[in-house]
Amino acid sequence: MSKVIGYASGVFDLFHIGHLNLLRHAKARCDYLIAGVLTDEAASHKGHAPVVPLHERLEIVQAVDCVDEAIVDSTLEKMEAWEQVGFHRLFKGDDWKGTPRGAQWEHDFAAVGVEVVYLPYTVHVSSTTLRQIIQVLNAEDRT
Repeated sequence: MSKVIGYASGVFDLFHIGHLNLLRHAKARCDYLIAGVLTDEAASHKGHAPVVPLHERLEIVQAVDCVDEAIVDSTLEKMEAWEQVGFHRLFKGDDWKGTPRGAQWEHDFAAVGVEVVYLPYTVHVSSTTLRQIIQVLNAEDRT
């Protein structure tokens, strides 16, 4: 059997344990893990620009032991990423399972033989939550 290539993409802003958990779980389910780091433009769907610049986010993700390769991901369209990378498994947090977008991924990727694998989402931390905490602390420092 040939090696199984996995793909996990994200903004990976304010890198935290949830990001690390996703990448570790993904690597445990493939032979070669490629992490796509979304550009600032692609990440703008979140409603704000990432705090950490793209080149630094890319370097941080590449330094994680379980990541075999980190690439710049300029699209939210996972089929476009698949056309560029050629992965066998797409890894997403289980917060996507049962959503319209998750169902679309499952449908689209089934047609090309790619498995969509949902991994446990770390509920107690997110970049959004960290960003909010930082804003509150900054506001308190100003008063």
